[in-house]
Amino acid sequence: MGDLGPTAASRAGLRGWLMADAPADAFQARCQRAYLAWLAFKANPIAMAGLVIIAGLVVMALLAPVLTTTDGVAQNLQNRLAPPSAEHWFGTDQLGRDIYDRIVWGARITLYIVGMVAIIVVPIGLAIGIVAGYVGGLVERALMRLTDIFLAFPRLILALAFVSALGPGIENAVLAIALTTWAPYARIARAEALTIRNSEFILAARVQGASTFRILKSHVVPLCLSSVIVRLTLDMAGIILTAAGLGFLGLGAQPPTPEWGAMISTGRQHLLDQWWVPTMPGLAILIVSLGFNLLGDGLRDVLDPKSGS
Repeated sequence: MGDLGPTAASRAGLRGWLMADAPADAFQARCQRAYLAWLAFKANPIAMAGLVIIAGLVVMALLAPVLTTTDGVAQNLQNRLAPPSAEHWFGTDQLGRDIYDRIVWGARITLYIVGMVAIIVVPIGLAIGIVAGYVGGLVERALMRLTDIFLAFPRLILALAFVSALGPGIENAVLAIALTTWAPYARIARAEALTIRNSEFILAARVQGASTFRILKSHVVPLCLSSVIVRLTLDMAGIILTAAGLGFLGLGAQPPTPEWGAMISTGRQHLLDQWWVPTMPGLAILIVSLGFNLLGDGLRDVLDPKSGS
């Protein structure tokens, strides 16, 4: 057999470095853990299906100008309610707008909503839950009672109340969804903090004079983060459905923005005769929600050490 080419040799060397029995430093150990987690994730076909769906959503959002022929807003009344065809793959709506183009552009709005909600709820949930679980006492009771209040209301109903007070719009919808979504993450973070606050490595850090803030930042937060990420991925479907519900009721993205829930709302009167108008955005919501659920299941198997694979 001939010598391995430079590419094959470099791949073999990299894999050997990632699979070394004794890592040389902390960086190599972290890379090994990430590589082993990826191997475990890749072995799960359902999780990979979810990853493909979400990756497709991201690519579709990024390449929307390339994948479409219109901006999703331009009207063509001469071609209104046209059925699916080679020219209009998903048909057109009541204003002659290409539904395929609107779904592709709507992917950007969906990613914007879930991304902004994640940016808001994860820090809030982690901060409240970790402080409550680590400090305990009166602080824990006060923070957990506040969390219980938010958990007592159905998410969509509470979001409707917030949006009604703030006014319709994407930004207000994001804020309303975030304000109704952080509570479960606080519960998870508190449970994780309770289990590790008296661990030996935490006690050792205290003995060495580490401040409470440093202990929380360097030890407690990293250990709580994996459970929160798994819960966040599984909650993405609910976030998308809540955003679509607000859009359907006219409290989210406003026309002519191509938001999937608003598209279903404006096309619902055509369900019997021109079924494609509300059905296509509904299928988009279904597929993306399914993708996040499948991805979350796979991440749970990989990241949560207490769950069986």
